[in-house]
Amino acid sequence: MWCEIYKSSKKDEMYLYVARVHSSDDQEPTDPLAILSDAMKSAFGRATFVMSLELYEEKKLARANVIHVMDSIQNNGYYLQLPPEGLINPNAVEPEGLRGA
Repeated sequence: MWCEIYKSSKKDEMYLYVARVHSSDDQEPTDPLAILSDAMKSAFGRATFVMSLELYEEKKLARANVIHVMDSIQNNGYYLQLPPEGLINPNAVEPEGLRGA
């Protein structure tokens, strides 16, 4: 299974995994956030493409179980990777936004 990974503009270490959509040249690009609820879209912010990745049972992911990710994509259309607890400084200054955007 091939997926595309997007990072959140609103929260560090939050990523969205969605199935890679094969589109022909005459089709408009699809919105990766279209499958999310309005509340989740608002919480995720702008999606910035990170990479395409092939997922398979033997694949090791840094912060998620690949079987869980694949199952979530197949059943829900996406997998949302939240920031790891304890690694985010709650007293950190909020980012000003994407620099250069």
